[in-house]
Amino acid sequence: MPRNARIDIPGLLQHVIVRGIEKRPVFVDDHDREEFLSRLSLLLKETSTDCFAWALLDSHFHLLLQPRIVKLAHFMRRLLTGYAVVFNLRHERAGHLFQNRYKSIVCDSDAYLLELVRYIHLNPVRAGIVAKLEALSGYPWCGHGELLGKGSRKLISADEVLSHFAQQRSVARKRYEQFITDGIAAPSKVKLSAGGK
Repeated sequence: MPRNARIDIPGLLQHVIVRGIEKRPVFVDDHDREEFLSRLSLLLKETSTDCFAWALLDSHFHLLLQPRIVKLAHFMRRLLTGYAVVFNLRHERAGHLFQNRYKSIVCDSDAYLLELVRYIHLNPVRAGIVAKLEALSGYPWCGHGELLGKGSRKLISADEVLSHFAQQRSVARKRYEQFITDGIAAPSKVKLSAGGK
């Protein structure tokens, strides 16, 4: 059965979800995670792609991306193929690493953007990888701490995300942090089945 065509043009904001084949880990250890984030960082710069949220879990990951000059398919092909080759060599394995093709969901409003940022950054807490919300800002495999000014990664287009909360960065960070806290008690409004494939 043929696949449905994706909506994929530069400038579209998209929530990307990639899962390991047969729910297997795509990150075995911190070396794998660093390798992936290094590739992601390079590609974001090379392709003028903005990242607004990210979270790595063992068997899958989430990205909120807006490619400016290339299509998402080009970006993801380079990211996933390069990472899979290195992963397979390092772990002495062969074959597919990822389940099917990545899932991408088009985001078409500012309110939905913020809900996605919250949903993606709360993933490690909801999955039980991070025990408490207070520890999330120090969790190195998620962009939450980056938006709070903690850590050295510069993957997220922080100014653009924080501008939705306030113009002054310190106020914006406090409001963002409260927005994330409010999300723990409230059910997620993010629908993963809507939009693209």
